[in-house]
Amino acid sequence: MVRVRVPSQPTLRPFDVAVALRLLLEPEERYEPLAESLATSTSAVHRGVARLQGAGLLRVASRTVARPALREFLLHGVRYAFPPVRGREIDGVPTAWSVPTVGALLTGDAAPDVARPLVWPDENGTVRGELLVPLFSGAARVAARDARLHALLAAVDAVRAGSSPVRRVVGEWLAERVMWGEEGAG
Repeated sequence: MVRVRVPSQPTLRPFDVAVALRLLLEPEERYEPLAESLATSTSAVHRGVARLQGAGLLRVASRTVARPALREFLLHGVRYAFPPVRGREIDGVPTAWSVPTVGALLTGDAAPDVARPLVWPDENGTVRGELLVPLFSGAARVAARDARLHALLAAVDAVRAGSSPVRRVVGEWLAERVMWGEEGAG
């Protein structure tokens, strides 16, 4: 009997979400600046881009975001692929509705769910709240460098960790940014 070698199923990693969001902000960004902006190695970014291309979230043989596919994944798949992991109260960097850009969106039905701050762990953190494990280890460093990317990552965390009303409101805001970019989302 001949054994057939079956390739393993490729899977996205949580870090890949950050790669896709950065490429949304800086289309076709070269690998070196992309790695620096995400506080990681060039090889890690190469692997992330390859996984995103394989998943159809980037166009084949490019670093161009497939906007409709990314929108669908962020709104309907990310919370299942990368469920939120929460922990004890700590000092950290705000995420989800604790980031003013995202928190300002939430009124009415969504407001009661966001009373308790969520934070990424960071020894220099300025907000005390419930720990939310970030999608990647460099998230707090990235947030300090890039407010736009911080807001997008926080919105993804709100979609991952929020109630249905939070997901609806933040999802609409996030979808506008994915489909039309900063200028069309006003």
